Amino acid sequence: MYSATEKALITSIWEKVTPHTEQWGGEALERLFAVFPQTKIYFKHIDTSPGSAAIRTHGDKVMKAIGSTAGDLDNMSTTLSSLSNLHAYNLMVDPVNFKLLSHCILVVLANHLPSEFTPEAHLAFDKFLASVAAILSQKYR
Repeated sequence: MYSATEKALITSIWEKVTPHTEQWGGEALERLFAVFPQTKIYFKHIDTSPGSAAIRTHGDKVMKAIGSTAGDLDNMSTTLSSLSNLHAYNLMVDPVNFKLLSHCILVVLANHLPSEFTPEAHLAFDKFLASVAAILSQKYR
């Protein structure tokens, strides 16, 4: 699924993300809500205003889940299984939102890691996030 080069790029980028999961995850969610306001429907129970503690906390959870997957690229389906179940059966999130959030995460990473986020790294990380979105959407079929 991933070449050795892609795995190395994903791992390298993620090592730089790890200390910033709350901040960058919050930024990705804020971007998601600003660009795609319809996505706020799934967050009625929390304060979705920019900079809110709730957004940073949820962003941290999202990024840490992605990080656990980045750390185990050969077992992504297993790593994301419980999250896939949660989103499909309990939260009933429209799976399109996973793709939208993936794009927002890419923008945040490109903004914070301009020299590391080369075209090759962007391509590898886009492929990775597309896989995450696809796995999270599997239970909807």
